[in-house]
Amino acid sequence: MTQTRSTTRAHGDGSNPTPRSPLDRFFQITERGSTLAREVRGGIVTFVTMAYIVILNPLILGGQSADAAATDVAGGWLPAAQVGAVTGLTAGVITLLFGVVANLPFGLAAGLGINSFLAVSVIHDVTWPEAMGLVILNGIVIVILGATGARTAIFHAIPKELKAAITVGIGLFIAFIGFIDSGFVTAGNGVPVQLGEGGSLTTVPTAIFVIALLLIGILVARKVPGGILIGMIVSTVLAIIAQAIFTIQPGAEGGWHLNVPALPSQIVSIPDFSLVGNFDLFGSFGRIGALAATMLVFTLVFTNFFDAMGAMSGLAKQAGLAHKDGTFPRLRAAFIVEGTGAIAGGMVSGSSNTVFVDSAAGVGEGARTGKCA
Repeated sequence: MTQTRSTTRAHGDGSNPTPRSPLDRFFQITERGSTLAREVRGGIVTFVTMAYIVILNPLILGGQSADAAATDVAGGWLPAAQVGAVTGLTAGVITLLFGVVANLPFGLAAGLGINSFLAVSVIHDVTWPEAMGLVILNGIVIVILGATGARTAIFHAIPKELKAAITVGIGLFIAFIGFIDSGFVTAGNGVPVQLGEGGSLTTVPTAIFVIALLLIGILVARKVPGGILIGMIVSTVLAIIAQAIFTIQPGAEGGWHLNVPALPSQIVSIPDFSLVGNFDLFGSFGRIGALAATMLVFTLVFTNFFDAMGAMSGLAKQAGLAHKDGTFPRLRAAFIVEGTGAIAGGMVSGSSNTVFVDSAAGVGEGARTGKCA
């Protein structure tokens, strides 16, 4: 019934349907009530929305020097430029694989929860290669759970209200990161957070953030095609103009909180993929013992498992692809590829890759298939 309605929407009354291309048939674009233009637009918006991870992941895992990076138990550290290169590489490859195999409009990249856990807790006991070995083992466990159907069974056993709550929690976490990175909220004296700098929201970067947020909200509410992307482009141009006029410094009071907006000095450069293969699969077991290493793997699996489950459930529901029981098309394939992302992330020292709830931006633009990914 749903398929018939979708086809009718795409072809008028359905009496004289337009011949469908192999691409359309493979990704079921028409069946899901979408169009190629929507999928491409959704893909662009998802990319722009997720691109911050190529900058943020190196800031969490690495640095420009040992003094400015998260060092492991042996004093080792990860160069930020190399982490950025493998972050983009893995996210691109796994997202493409997910789009083809799972046929869902979700993007995947290094998960913020796991990379923070590695940088703050795990590396105090093991080296970076050993930590990435734990990430790989976590991914192997997840793939096995997905392939055997155990992960699907657990998915069914969890109430849909809890799945929705996980999605809301992830969304609030991402929103809070945005508030912090924009300077809209900062750490306060005697309180966890406060509005702006010293209670003031009058800085230029914060003003641009508020303008962008309002513009995107208005465009989305009015259902303007590409509204999120338009808001991002407008705010980026405003930031570049503001920087050229006011020469705002980063980090200082009233300054930029993440990157200084400016035109790049060069269009392309050759990435450094030296971190590919920089892992030690079982080294942590010898360093901290089998029990402690196993508990770390369990913690990673637990975090990865429920993070992805909540994100995929919420995104599938938003895209109108979820069934009454909360499942969605190609569920097992999605679980297996997501687990493969964890393995790939560990193998390149970029941390576990998982489904990004930021994909909601592309879904909001009308994307419904793996063509978006």
